[in-house]
Amino acid sequence: MESPQIKRALISVSNKEGLVDFAAGLVEAGIEILSTGGTARTLTEAGIAVRDVSDYTGFPEMMDGRLKTLHPAVHGGLLCRHDNPEDIKSLDEHGILTIELVIVNLYPFLETISRPDVTTEQAIEQIDIGGPTMVRAAAKNHKFTSIVTSASQYDEVLAAIKADGCTTLEMRKKLAGDAFEHTACYDRAIADYFAAKVVAQPETAEEETLPPSIELKYTLRDQLRYGENPHQRAGIYIPAGGAAGGTVTDAEQLNGKELSYNNFLDLDAAYTIVRCLESPAVSVIKHNNSCGAAVCDDLAEAMRRGLAGDPLSAFGSVIGVNRTVDEATAEVLAEPGLFVEAIIAPEFSSEALEILKTKPKWKKNVRLLRTGPVGRPLPELAVRPIDGGLLVQDADLQADPEADWKVATETKPTDAQMVDLRLAWELVRHVKSNAIVLCKEGMLLGAGAGQMSRVDSVEISIKKAGDRAPGSVLGSDAFFPFPDSIEAAAAAGVSAVIQPGGSVNDDKVVKACDELGVAMILTGRRHFKH
Repeated sequence: MESPQIKRALISVSNKEGLVDFAAGLVEAGIEILSTGGTARTLTEAGIAVRDVSDYTGFPEMMDGRLKTLHPAVHGGLLCRHDNPEDIKSLDEHGILTIELVIVNLYPFLETISRPDVTTEQAIEQIDIGGPTMVRAAAKNHKFTSIVTSASQYDEVLAAIKADGCTTLEMRKKLAGDAFEHTACYDRAIADYFAAKVVAQPETAEEETLPPSIELKYTLRDQLRYGENPHQRAGIYIPAGGAAGGTVTDAEQLNGKELSYNNFLDLDAAYTIVRCLESPAVSVIKHNNSCGAAVCDDLAEAMRRGLAGDPLSAFGSVIGVNRTVDEATAEVLAEPGLFVEAIIAPEFSSEALEILKTKPKWKKNVRLLRTGPVGRPLPELAVRPIDGGLLVQDADLQADPEADWKVATETKPTDAQMVDLRLAWELVRHVKSNAIVLCKEGMLLGAGAGQMSRVDSVEISIKKAGDRAPGSVLGSDAFFPFPDSIEAAAAAGVSAVIQPGGSVNDDKVVKACDELGVAMILTGRRHFKH
């Protein structure tokens, strides 16, 4: 049998990008449109003739829209085999119309659960029932029915209809495959959400387990020039159901060269740090470690302090900002002698963009990425491939409860020291272990990262801080096994320390602090980052 002429289309979409033009093209081709709810309103307001599904089925929408397309009059038209006389007879007997084209994309479940304040009830309401049912029905019956699940398919489908009044079987097979992929990813996201809820909120200790299986489904967003090194292939993949908002993977690039593999790594590191800080913050990243960071009510001053943490390393760095980059902040970035690879922020003012695109010598190459509204990263599962399998753990992004902290020394931290201790504790979790950071007056002075000895990390951070070290505070991602690191820090002028504790030598370390007049907080939680 030849491809059936498309006489009727059913449209029900959450993402209405490009819909009006597509629907107008269908009407121009003589196709009747059935639609529901908000989609019908959008099309009607655009002057496009629409027949409401409820009018067609004779059955009203119910339960706040939960029930509208689950009706034999709809699914009979989707599943009818046009070359089967019994199917055609059944349609005629019950007054059911054929539907040769279905345009459906699903409720925004992923976008909804990516919001940090989302409730379980809100998430559940974004679980689409009628949409996946229509998609699967049309895809199953692809011999006769075309299923469109993405705006990226509109032009190709419309061109085929305008040319021949129908789609080809090969096109319908491709559309069906994309449709099943669409619903599979959607269901996977829902399953992962509920699995995470069970892990996060176990009823008993015995139920606190990881998901029994993990299915990772990502689609290639871009082929990159190369990986960490020129001889390595590389690409950037995003979840098949779409990337969560406010991340480097879905940021809009406003300027500069193509992003590299290493750019993506450093941008993610920079933005993760500032997203974890409530105050206006700047993070300066080099080789995936912090070489500068600062918080300040004035963003331009935060930028100045962040770059001043380690000016030598800041050359060629990647910068993350958790507020709109304004004119004053852009002027700091455009000062002579600085070179920046990339900047990621929620937004850039028009004045800032003008400065960054015209003033610095590196204006043509700097990558500027806009993410939109920023929120704290969600604590999800962190997955790392190893030869022969995967290592999976909870991402170390939970905010530590300050109520669990304990001042272990006779000397108590001052209010000013507490501000810097909080900053040091947030920053140190993002530095490769063994990790040590020195902070003072809302800025990172020095970081010791990835050393085999904690003493080496302390000495590196002190060297980076230089003559700014006196009066600083120190953060350590894990306990001190011996007092030697404390002695070195105190000799450099460190006044307070924050660390997890838990060493068999905690008493000796605390005693050393008391003897040297250094305040120490034990948090009870380690933050290794291997």
